[in-house]
Amino acid sequence: MERLCGEIIQIILNYLDDPTHFRLVSRRYYAITQDPYVRSSYFLARYGRTQAFYYALNRGKLMNEEVIDIMISSGAHLSRYLAQCAIHHYFRAQVHFIKSRWVRSVPLPVFTHFMMVASRMYGDIPTGKGDDDGAIFSALLKTSRLPTESRGKWETLKEVVEKYKFIPFCMKDPMMSQFPLVLAVEPRLLPYARANGFVMDGKYRNFVFRKMFEKPAVQFDGRVDEVVKNVRELTSLDPNMFVTRTVAAEVCMEAHINEPGYTALKILDKEGMLRFSLALVVEELLKTFINTRSIGMPQTQPVLRKLYEDFPSGDTTVRTVMISSIFFADTSHLPVILNATTVHLLDYVNNCNEKVKELGLAPVTRKDLFEMLVNKFTPEKFTGILEYGESVLCLGAQGMKELKKDVVIACLEIGCKGKMLKQLVEADSSLRDVIETHVVQNLRLNLDDLPLPEDEEACQHYEARLCRDFVACRRYRYPLGAADDRGRPGVADPNQPVLLEGGNGPALGANADQIMADGNVAHHMGPTPPAEDDVMESDEESDEEDGPDAEDGAEELGQIGQDTLTAMIRKDELAPAARRRRFYDMFATYTDHMGKLTYPAEYMQVGRWVQNVFGSQHPVTAIFMLHAVVNENAHILQNSLYSDQLIPSGRIPVTLKHFKMLARLGRPPNLALVDDIEAGIEFYFDEDDYLVDEGKNAVGSSNLSHTRNRTVKVETEGTPRPSGSPEASSSQEKGPRGRKRPRRSTAMVKSYVIPGSDDESIAEGRNDIENEFAKKRRCETNLQRWIKHLSVLLKEEQKKYKEKKKREQAAAEPGAKIRVLKSEFFKSLSTNLSRLRKADREKRQQLYGMDVPSEDYSEGEEDEYQYRTTRSKRYKVQQN
Repeated sequence: MERLCGEIIQIILNYLDDPTHFRLVSRRYYAITQDPYVRSSYFLARYGRTQAFYYALNRGKLMNEEVIDIMISSGAHLSRYLAQCAIHHYFRAQVHFIKSRWVRSVPLPVFTHFMMVASRMYGDIPTGKGDDDGAIFSALLKTSRLPTESRGKWETLKEVVEKYKFIPFCMKDPMMSQFPLVLAVEPRLLPYARANGFVMDGKYRNFVFRKMFEKPAVQFDGRVDEVVKNVRELTSLDPNMFVTRTVAAEVCMEAHINEPGYTALKILDKEGMLRFSLALVVEELLKTFINTRSIGMPQTQPVLRKLYEDFPSGDTTVRTVMISSIFFADTSHLPVILNATTVHLLDYVNNCNEKVKELGLAPVTRKDLFEMLVNKFTPEKFTGILEYGESVLCLGAQGMKELKKDVVIACLEIGCKGKMLKQLVEADSSLRDVIETHVVQNLRLNLDDLPLPEDEEACQHYEARLCRDFVACRRYRYPLGAADDRGRPGVADPNQPVLLEGGNGPALGANADQIMADGNVAHHMGPTPPAEDDVMESDEESDEEDGPDAEDGAEELGQIGQDTLTAMIRKDELAPAARRRRFYDMFATYTDHMGKLTYPAEYMQVGRWVQNVFGSQHPVTAIFMLHAVVNENAHILQNSLYSDQLIPSGRIPVTLKHFKMLARLGRPPNLALVDDIEAGIEFYFDEDDYLVDEGKNAVGSSNLSHTRNRTVKVETEGTPRPSGSPEASSSQEKGPRGRKRPRRSTAMVKSYVIPGSDDESIAEGRNDIENEFAKKRRCETNLQRWIKHLSVLLKEEQKKYKEKKKREQAAAEPGAKIRVLKSEFFKSLSTNLSRLRKADREKRQQLYGMDVPSEDYSEGEEDEYQYRTTRSKRYKVQQN
């Protein structure tokens, strides 16, 4: 190190956050760090021309007159605005975004020299309160929504930027986020700002153009021409600045209230100033309403009507959105009871018919009615839609019956349509049989229907057709239960990026409206306001993360959402300051006043309705339960999932088939299943074991029974049962060898005791011994049987894991370390089995005492699996 030249040592110093300890290594290093040129080069190399003076003044002990002169001659940027803020702070005036000592650590002679240098450059420097250059641009932003003559003078703004070299001098300066807005109001300032070193980063793009299209506080003539002129100038001055589809969609969302901005956007589209077709943007924007609550909100009706009149589309989804917006608009006066005829109902039908003709959507077809009825946001009072089909389309009684049948079958796969199914079935009881037959014949799920375990990607993205979780976000499906273009749930595309509604940010996976309503959680449409915390007192902390994000060079036109222009501007302005840009996500939540959630506000789960109608032990309920478990949505059917008192008798039985299907897909079982097992719920291999004969015969036993005839072992009356467990079924089937003989403890034993003799006391003592022996006899409980079969399943998973590990190690290069991840089911089952074994041991100790064996499984003839004890090691004796 002592042989290194001075240039190498200078480079090493520039890479150190705090060179204090390095300069104390030797006298030579200490002497080098005392050189004014070395100190000035350090600040310029680490912080750049723009922020060099800001951080140099923060290290007052390193500053002297020579360092200041060298930094000026080396190109460090010193604006009059920086000198004004430094003078205010040094003499104890308030600089709201600086809380540390900053320039107060600079010696007075050195700071006097700094003020003299600034005065030689800019002459008389205004130092009064509110006279700094930053206040001039702040005042301009406050009047940006007023007419042009009410704003600041162009000559003054140009002088401040061109002559006095105005530029935000650090990332903590609030003008760093406000100056791009100034350029949005006056794009002519951009060339002068660029000459001072200001770089218009791509992240400012939407931030700037939103202010250009903002609705003025007072309407004035020439606003449209002003917006068009500003967009032209800014796009011509900087090729990275262009109107994105995101901003265009936000302007279109205010087409009925922000006429100047919307008109200017259409003019730019006709002149070819946009990099996309505005008609396609409007079409995609209209299609987003099919999956959000806003389709039925009154405030969205004028927007949809305005956009469709200006940009008519032949897309089927757009047609469904427009027709649905007409029929969903106002249903408060309609009757709840189906097949009812009132004056309001006839007025509703006539009004909808007139609006459909005005928009050129006539005639409405049966398919249109079907699409409206199966939409997730169909109002509860949908009697008017049915009346329209009967009176206007003249479908007739048979046609309406077929329509209701198709709607009922389609609604089974839409998890939030429980209320509609309830109303339809209550009005027509024959639909219950339609549901029962369709579910049993077409929606039964078996292991053969699942993807092969070797295809991990297919297993990860597999989704059953029933009981989809449309609220919570899963890793293998669209977020928030996103549906297809027609509002019905669809299977996720593994190549599709997971985005929230509107496509503006990553999914959070929330379960409350205020969290999930944020469709733009990571919507960085503008720079985050700088932090209002202390300025760093040493160089130990670096602000490299606060610097502008590097452009990847790819042209991004932006995603389309339903946010309005005004809402996004206010969101950018009201976002609290954060020192790191990644904390911006925490403050981007707001309530769902825009109706952007992808499920109704009031809904009933279809699975919950099925359980209430068909009961917990019915073939239809069993099939829904199986689909819910596969989709990790078992809490839909289990009423007491989050209750304090767990009552297994009122819950849907859990079967071993549920765990086998989860093992095939590699997904963890829901905790509700484990809670049921721990509470002592009956063991079943699959749903055929507990379904009653009446339920099977009602819809055809051929579809609900396997070819094998397997018995279900239940406990006898003498078997101790955990507290809260259901009573054993009385209809026990006979095994393949006939009925088993009773246990010795319960067999009838003939007594030879003579009544009234002395042998009675001996007999009573013997009976007590026999009863005590019967109490401690080995018996298998439901919990133990569950543990036994789940242990076998765990061993199979361990075997699969070892085989997979061997295959990957064989395919890898020799000597390479391979890490094979376990499936979620494997890890979860290992943990839950330990929990169940612990619960079983505690229950047995409670019943039989502390000296009870740790495991006490019976070995009956009807057990499907048999355990064998481990052989003891045998030592071979060599013969001499």
